[in-house]
Amino acid sequence: MDAKARRDRIKERVRIEREVGYGELAADFDVSEMTIRRDMEALETLGVVRRVVGGAIALKGKDSEPSFATRVADAAEEKRHIADAVADLIGPGETLILDSGSTALAVAQSLRGRRLGLTVLTPSVLAALELIDEHDTTVVLTGGELRPGELSLIGPAAEDTLAHYNCDTFVMGVAGIDGNRGISDYHQADSRVKRAASERADRVIVAADRSKLGRVTFTSIAALAEIHVIITDGDPAHPTLVAARAAGVDVFCVAGIDSVGEATSL
Repeated sequence: MDAKARRDRIKERVRIEREVGYGELAADFDVSEMTIRRDMEALETLGVVRRVVGGAIALKGKDSEPSFATRVADAAEEKRHIADAVADLIGPGETLILDSGSTALAVAQSLRGRRLGLTVLTPSVLAALELIDEHDTTVVLTGGELRPGELSLIGPAAEDTLAHYNCDTFVMGVAGIDGNRGISDYHQADSRVKRAASERADRVIVAADRSKLGRVTFTSIAALAEIHVIITDGDPAHPTLVAARAAGVDVFCVAGIDSVGEATSL
């Protein structure tokens, strides 16, 4: 395992466990403690952890959202595979609500060139720009207050717009999925838009990379039983995915992607 992959794994673990030790990580990754210390120095520079005696603690709390640029860069390849699997589930002519956020943006990019003839309703200016020139696709922005950085539309106007449409599928990006607490996100106004969208779609697809599994963030969106599909690159045996399947959610894991880009359903 190279340094980047190891640091990504450590970052995921810190997010879940909140505190990690050098010795334990060295043993788990079969490297020296000095190597782990260098990894922690790099992660501290990125603002992910703060080093303490014998290890490190998570620097960001439940209500602290990484910048949009950071989230776009984080697990970019994994998000691309997840997005391709999501796009594979969207049928020709569907009416689609496409969320804001980095994973939803990746879905918009994956939908380009598929010529599905979609009607896409979105609170994301960036997703709308990705799809505006797509053949036979109608793009509808929700309206609302433009959130800086994220370029998502929030507030009562966005929620009211969603209330006037009936859609086939809502593709939702989230900050956390937990077996007990369900789906959560950082930002209250964005979360209200997500809840409004969930109420207007026949099918809710949650797209989330493995770092989101087992995490609980500031604002609750929905219980697991209220969504229909999870697409992730996480381990199929992860407790959160086990709980999701028990709640009746269809789980697709892209770890098993083959040469034609199909995900493994579990």
